[in-house]
Amino acid sequence: MSGILVAGIGNIFNGDDAFGVEVVRRLARRPSQPGVHVVDFGIRGLDLTYALLDDYQAVILVDAASRGHAPGTVTVVEPESAHTDDLAPEDLMTSGHNLDPARVMRVASALGGACERIVLVACEPFDCGGENGVMGLSAVVEAAIDPAVAAVEALIADFGKARVGAGEATAKGHRT
Repeated sequence: MSGILVAGIGNIFNGDDAFGVEVVRRLARRPSQPGVHVVDFGIRGLDLTYALLDDYQAVILVDAASRGHAPGTVTVVEPESAHTDDLAPEDLMTSGHNLDPARVMRVASALGGACERIVLVACEPFDCGGENGVMGLSAVVEAAIDPAVAAVEALIADFGKARVGAGEATAKGHRT
């Protein structure tokens, strides 16, 4: 296993739901790090499912998530392991334009995905636009982008240290 996937999730037509997309856009403008893949998945659940089959060492999902905090609060969460023993046949029928991260993780696990660690960097939304949708992030969620970028970069650094500590690679990229 190698590499880290940073996956931005969200719908740009639903206000603060675009948080993950905006964070990965900001990350993509920074110098890339070897082995780190920053991808805007938007609402493409099927694409994310296939990406989770690529044997990444770690996956960092970035998304808006209502967790009961004040709007704009950034949290880092390690979701529980995807349990596939209760996977129903309809769970395998995921929409190509609907991204339910929990379902995506369960399907990827059922299909043989073996990611060592999945972490969610979440932001509490303020306004997702309701039935009519809305373009653009609210001011409070916009202000959370830089802290989220910092959280993702800290996770990447931690994962990189773990990889070196496990003997997979050295700082120069040579196997030990």
